[in-house]
Amino acid sequence: MKEIHTTDDWSDVKNASKDGAVFLLKHSSTCPVSAAGFREFERFDTDIPKYFLTVQTARPVSNDIELNTGIRHETPQLLLFVDGQAVWNASHYGITRSKIQSAVETYV
Repeated sequence: MKEIHTTDDWSDVKNASKDGAVFLLKHSSTCPVSAAGFREFERFDTDIPKYFLTVQTARPVSNDIELNTGIRHETPQLLLFVDGQAVWNASHYGITRSKIQSAVETYV
């Protein structure tokens, strides 16, 4: 997993999704629910590139993602991008390996 920090990093992730699916997790470093979602995402084995941002240190990036996708901000929040578009997202306890696998089977 690679952490992103800037809106330029976010643009790179979005552009990378035009060549193949990518995951992006919005994560809070102070929330136990977010820690659980992070662990589920981290343990999900896939060849799909996985990125994350820590909201406390990259709030402008999180805001930009919300603005670009139209998906209301949550933490934790996992998004799957294909062709530059968010095609699936889950938040809080909805971030499970089985639900992530289902999203991959449906959208990738």
